[in-house]
Amino acid sequence: MNGSNYLINFLYSILFSLFSISTGETQTLKVDNFDAETITSWNDQIMQFAIAEDGLLTLKGVRTEALMHIAIHDALNSIVPQYSHYSFTGSASKASPVAATAQAAYEVALNQFPEKKKELVAALNKWLASVKNNHAKSQGVELGKSAAMKVLKDREADGWDGTADYTWHPMAPGVYAEFNEHSGTPEGFVFGAGWAAATPFMLEKQNQFRAPPPPDITSEAYTQAFNEVKEYGSFDSEVRTEDQTHLAMWWKDFVENSHNRLARELVIKEKLNLWEAARMFALLNMTIYDAYVNVFDNKFYYNHWRPYTAIRWAANDGNPHTHPDLTWNNLHKHTYAFPSYPSAHGTASSAAMTVLAGTLGSGDNYSFTMHTEEVDKAGPFSGKIKMTPATRSFQSFSEAAMEASMSRVFLGIHFRYDSEEGHKLGSQIGQFAVENYLKPNK
Repeated sequence: MNGSNYLINFLYSILFSLFSISTGETQTLKVDNFDAETITSWNDQIMQFAIAEDGLLTLKGVRTEALMHIAIHDALNSIVPQYSHYSFTGSASKASPVAATAQAAYEVALNQFPEKKKELVAALNKWLASVKNNHAKSQGVELGKSAAMKVLKDREADGWDGTADYTWHPMAPGVYAEFNEHSGTPEGFVFGAGWAAATPFMLEKQNQFRAPPPPDITSEAYTQAFNEVKEYGSFDSEVRTEDQTHLAMWWKDFVENSHNRLARELVIKEKLNLWEAARMFALLNMTIYDAYVNVFDNKFYYNHWRPYTAIRWAANDGNPHTHPDLTWNNLHKHTYAFPSYPSAHGTASSAAMTVLAGTLGSGDNYSFTMHTEEVDKAGPFSGKIKMTPATRSFQSFSEAAMEASMSRVFLGIHFRYDSEEGHKLGSQIGQFAVENYLKPNK
């Protein structure tokens, strides 16, 4: 932490220590008296704003969720210090937790979605109206503002929407190649290079976790993975089961949407209090963000080709055991326009599931059901299709994470080793987050 940040935190601490002084009367808040409805409501609203604005095709949605939940977490732990702070540190033991939560959420959301001011003011007023008009309420409002301003200031130049140069390489075995006719993107377009350069929330650097290289194109491991996705990921596959087809499509929902939705359901199911929920959502969204940054750094480091290219160009790959199919297509007839290895979806989902296992209090062995009502028919902007059934059930978080990773093989857009390494990478990132941030105070 640099000197200016230390001074800011020191001044905030003094300010809120003064706020907490009363006429000698002592008040101890019981955290279990405050449910998490305020947080789940804001979480859902911000995700809907993000989906409407850009379809979650940028980091803005998950970044805003992370900023908002950090501000809420830090504000609440300035009232009752249950967990370690991330950005803002203060002391305001008499402040209203609900007012602090609502105000922190509002300030971050308004900063990121100023055009939604009318809806945000209505949401803020709803929650503030539930709090008595007294000194605790005004303290909560000021606390929420200060916590939000601090994290917004800290992340001003984090490069979330930056761009990065990408150099196209000549067609060669294993090298990522353009297929804009299949991705539906302009010629010369590659997605996500800027994500690899964004500043993480928790990781020390973008490449903190480096996946091992993918298999050599002439190896037996590659041959097996090639043949598997060619058979199981094909649009007209004769070996893919009905359940594998269902899970391939069902898992297409973006991780930041599906896993925040799951977290909201689990918070209600387990009756988490405001502090517990704040920590879960802050860790969850910081981790998903960092997972995207780290996996895209890996993707552009290895620049590995997609099954669509590999199968159609197999006559030129130098492997006598792979055979081309010039008409091959995958299950949803679309391939995303960025390198294959490792799987971003597998990484982000495994990171998120690891955080849920580490914060819910149950560990990995926890039975739950996820709901996804609809997904993209093919690529973004292709229209939605209903999922029947809309649910899938799991006996553990790691089981769900692995299924999410492997779904990309059955969808036909990843090799098995993409998915397996994505799962490993995401698990590492999630474990790092739980072990090093927002830890319970002893």
